[in-house]
Amino acid sequence: MRKRAIGVACVVLLCVVVCLSILQLRSVLAARTPRTARTPKQTMPLLGDPAPTFKAPSTKGPVNFPADYKGKWVVFFAHPEDFTPVCTTEIFAFASVTDKFKALNAELVGLSVNELADHRRWVKRIEAKVELKGVKNVTITFPIIADPEMRVARLYGMVHPEWANRQTSRAVFIVDPAGSVRAMLYYPGTTGRNVAEVLRILTGLQRFDKHGVKTPANWQPGDDVIIPVPEGAYSNDALRRPIKPVGEGYRCLDWYLCLGKDPGK
Repeated sequence: MRKRAIGVACVVLLCVVVCLSILQLRSVLAARTPRTARTPKQTMPLLGDPAPTFKAPSTKGPVNFPADYKGKWVVFFAHPEDFTPVCTTEIFAFASVTDKFKALNAELVGLSVNELADHRRWVKRIEAKVELKGVKNVTITFPIIADPEMRVARLYGMVHPEWANRQTSRAVFIVDPAGSVRAMLYYPGTTGRNVAEVLRILTGLQRFDKHGVKTPANWQPGDDVIIPVPEGAYSNDALRRPIKPVGEGYRCLDWYLCLGKDPGK
């Protein structure tokens, strides 16, 4: 009996040793495995970078981005999830001013991680039921990309795990006609975007590209813009001398800050 008990104990001990060895081996292998092999890789374009390219299905058919929009500005924005209240108001708000974006040679492209069928049902409900600030019966003419595998979302750095693992942030990317990222905005899930601000940024970018002027804080179209300091407005010791009169149509507040009329489109 004693020999039998010893034999059983040895078998049990051997099993414990084997199990511990397996667990240790798994731990070592996991530690040696690159993080990118264990979790999907996420990237994020920077200002001035070419917009990452992708092909994806949307409510308006296949999208090849940004190739399909060559020669146009694009406002590419993500919303966390279909059939949610804040996202519904945003889609409605963008749709209600689509003509203003088109007037600026800009197209809207939406995205979320829901399936295409969900997008289509959601769009129909928004068009039929939503009314905000006296506006109703809008038509959503821009595509909403279906990204259930979060491939595009991770390509653009839209997934912030500390906030949500299966939703995108309220990201906005403004892409210029050459396909470069010119502006990025990130809103938290609790706060709807200011669509007027997106229009303002787009307008300011276009003023700079066409006229070389910059826009000051709180600028609105029609307000004075910041112009390059005219030649002769200051000398090397400008900090010690009064600013010289340099012409009409603009005014200098200091040797490095001159304002002029908005040149418009």
